[in-house]
Amino acid sequence: MTSHAFRMQLKPGMAEEYRRRHDEIWPELADLLREAGIYDYSIFLDPETGALFATLKLRDDHKREDLPSRPVMRRWWDHMADIMEVQPDNKPREWPLVPMFYLA
Repeated sequence: MTSHAFRMQLKPGMAEEYRRRHDEIWPELADLLREAGIYDYSIFLDPETGALFATLKLRDDHKREDLPSRPVMRRWWDHMADIMEVQPDNKPREWPLVPMFYLA
């Protein structure tokens, strides 16, 4: 198991829309993330800056690197591209976060 944390960025005024879309996450997307070995996935918002901070855990046999090739993942990225900063292929821009402290 490994943990990952990263930052993403919402466009101004999009926090409620981002929450609404995630409250209605597609079941097939949630299943795909689990099948890829992702669990304990949380996203937090800094309301002052629109920055999103995500943490997730990956099983040792994870297939996270396969997600970009999956049609449902591509559709989700397209669905979210109008409310957050994305790369040319609509994948959300991610900035890795460096672990600084952990209390077990």
